[in-house]
Amino acid sequence: MAEAAIRASGLDIHYGDGAKRFHAVHGADLEVAPGARYGIVGGSGSGKSTLLRVLAGLSRSWTGDVRVAGMALAARVRAPRAFHRRVQMVFQDPYASLNPRHTVDRMLADGLALHAFADIDARIFRVLDEVGLGGGFRFRYPHELSGGQRQRVAIARAIALEPQILLLDEPTSALDASIQAEVLNLLLDIAQRRILTLVLVSHDLAVVGHVCDAVAVMQQGRIVERLSVDDLIAHRVYHPYTQRLLAASDGAT
Repeated sequence: MAEAAIRASGLDIHYGDGAKRFHAVHGADLEVAPGARYGIVGGSGSGKSTLLRVLAGLSRSWTGDVRVAGMALAARVRAPRAFHRRVQMVFQDPYASLNPRHTVDRMLADGLALHAFADIDARIFRVLDEVGLGGGFRFRYPHELSGGQRQRVAIARAIALEPQILLLDEPTSALDASIQAEVLNLLLDIAQRRILTLVLVSHDLAVVGHVCDAVAVMQQGRIVERLSVDDLIAHRVYHPYTQRLLAASDGAT
């Protein structure tokens, strides 16, 4: 049996100390198979993005057992460079995640050089084509791009390193509705072509239903329900919070 792409057991995440200590995620257990497309859904403050940052090796205030892309993470220890070649993350706000003083070329080239890739020029052209931009965008700055184009650059930067796992934190919520479907379909196409494992965090059940095979529902730092997307679409859900999310998604009051 193949090792899980992601396995977390008893994951607790805290912020602050003493009286100000906040327990953001409580005892989360999560397992994602290689090549799966997994959604984590919940409202604002549910802990879903906080959980994703631990899986990305970007948070150290946690306890539990976490293994991602064949590597065990250790709390309070910086994830090694090899980990970040295997696991990449695309953030919610493409403008905030791109350096405004760097061209697209430099943003892509710096990551490739850091991880000692060869043929950097050819790789940049290839990955820009893959995200639907092309070489004409290579020397543009973020302020010269639309929101959708900036998010395509962020996706290009992530997949340029040929990761095994792509973590997506609300990747379309900052985009116009007309652009959201284009970016989601691009991510699906890339995942299928590259056989990537995707973990998508979203507050939007329609987005999760479009992209994912399975979903975990979070409420107040806890995973309260796990179900297939088929069950989600068919409204075969049991936890009252999931039922409320579905009702809100359907426009019910």
